[in-house]
Amino acid sequence: MSVEQESQGSQKSSIASKASSWGVQILQFTAALAIVFLAKGAIAEPFYVPSGSMEPTLLIGDALLASKFPYGYGTSSLPIQINLPETRRVFSGTPQRGDVVVFRWPGDRSQAWVKRVVGLPGDRIQMRQGQLFINDRAASLKPDGIGEAEDDSGGAEPAYRYIETLPNGVTHAIFKLRDNGRLDNTPEVTVPSGRLFVMGDNRDNSADSRVPVREGGVGLLPMDNLVGRADAVVGSWDLGIRSQPVWTWLSGFRMARFFTAVH
Repeated sequence: MSVEQESQGSQKSSIASKASSWGVQILQFTAALAIVFLAKGAIAEPFYVPSGSMEPTLLIGDALLASKFPYGYGTSSLPIQINLPETRRVFSGTPQRGDVVVFRWPGDRSQAWVKRVVGLPGDRIQMRQGQLFINDRAASLKPDGIGEAEDDSGGAEPAYRYIETLPNGVTHAIFKLRDNGRLDNTPEVTVPSGRLFVMGDNRDNSADSRVPVREGGVGLLPMDNLVGRADAVVGSWDLGIRSQPVWTWLSGFRMARFFTAVH
């Protein structure tokens, strides 16, 4: 073999080696993407809270982690929304009263909303003078001082804070901005099979199951729209600080809310 032939062979070997190295890297990158996609689709997925409808439990600017396995999997569980025919959920589970759930809004499934489950299939739900009744049994309310309800422009207004206890013993905080709100008195509704009655904890600022979908609310939520259970706040940033100088924005991180459980 001549020197020239040996040189050409060496170059070909080098090119093949580089191609093989690139192939391995592409394969590793693809595998990593697949693992992330599967984890996001099957285990948990992060979501951002853009409104104050769940205050004081969730604040505007909170970053949530929703666990998907508690309620099983359907097309709503996919990390990207594509138009697929709805099928039965796999490993399906029914939420408990008091669970905070992330779901696809029935009016536009590209939007993910978060509310609290208060009514299960067969339950009779009604609001009477601002108090929740489940199967004719009142959810008890205990005054808990005054809080501040934020809006998405960074403003705030005083809100009465209460600790609500559902008939199954689950307790959580709610806000009431005013007496005799427009959703404080509602007809009794029986939750049909395969549906849920959900409400926001900010009772006077939540378009939930008390409001029909055609009016911008949730209506009776199909369980097929469930994405998962909101279990933790993994981060939080006060959007109101956007009106302040940029160099102050780091102070907007609510460090005390990082990695806290959702109740």
